[in-house]
Amino acid sequence: MKRKPLFLGCVLGCCLFSMHAVPLDMPFYAPAEQVVEAAAAKDSWVLISEDGKYGKYYAPSNIQVMSRVNGVPTRISAWIKTTFSPEGAQETIENYEIEASIPNASVLSYSLALVEVNPQLRTIEYVQENFYDSTGNVIWSKVYDPRTVKEINSQAYDEDYYIALVDGVFHHGEKQRAQASDRWITLWKSSSPGGSSSSAMADTTTMRQRADNVIYWEWMETKDKAGNVVEVKFMKKAVNVVQGTQRVIECKEWSNAKGWQDLKSELDGLYYPIAQNSAEANGLKRLRAYSKGYQYWLNRYRTDLPSAGRGTSTGTASTSANKNSEGTAANPAPHKAETSTVPGTAAVPRA
Repeated sequence: MKRKPLFLGCVLGCCLFSMHAVPLDMPFYAPAEQVVEAAAAKDSWVLISEDGKYGKYYAPSNIQVMSRVNGVPTRISAWIKTTFSPEGAQETIENYEIEASIPNASVLSYSLALVEVNPQLRTIEYVQENFYDSTGNVIWSKVYDPRTVKEINSQAYDEDYYIALVDGVFHHGEKQRAQASDRWITLWKSSSPGGSSSSAMADTTTMRQRADNVIYWEWMETKDKAGNVVEVKFMKKAVNVVQGTQRVIECKEWSNAKGWQDLKSELDGLYYPIAQNSAEANGLKRLRAYSKGYQYWLNRYRTDLPSAGRGTSTGTASTSANKNSEGTAANPAPHKAETSTVPGTAAVPRA
């Protein structure tokens, strides 16, 4: 999946001016030159992850809690940093469609972005973004108004940043859960007389509870008798573990012939009962067991519970009962044109 260009809003004007150095903890808009000076202390930046294209950084002292509900942080602000290899710079410029502003990709060295995170909804918003050359000159900048809100799941380029910022406030083990061998748990499997098979896996990093509903992202795939993946559905679901009903909130579908298709416009938003003795009924049993056994993880950011109800563990929500599942801790490679590392999807491009 591409790191989608964010072109909503207006570009910063030409009224950038020199400023005295300021601390890294600026919560709101700042002139791009001021941001450069604020980020001058390289010791403040901590590496989150890197590959052949991108290096991702954050500054722990830069993280600020902007709002709380019942004492629980609901909005977290921070500046994040991305460094680019020549290949990463070229890919980013193409994805942002800013070739006219940066015709020579070799001059793009790094970027700084002001983001805000909502842990309850698992979202990240870009407030401001600035691209720089190797000497710290601004070569492209933008303030996003209105902002583009991105939900964090296994396909999101921004997942590493989200995890670092949320763990920097809550210390509930988002990073450990994302890297756990049982991040993905098998909900159900089925096979047909013709030899094809289907299975569904739940991403436990995305799981959270609202009343009786467990909300999470699910990867469901169908294989032919030769074991080739022929169809995938990547869905955000709400399952009422008490009533035994479920609702599909978002859905993307993949096939070899059509590629990825967004089916959100076809969803009716209604809850439907999970049929007894069906494959999905086995998934319901699994979710009920997870909900019962890992309340501290599912309720970790809730604002409508006393602290005792949310739990105080800082563990990783590792489920020993699921250690034989086919999950993987590896995260998908960033930006685009990579193969998804969701289990069993070697032949499926990222959504």
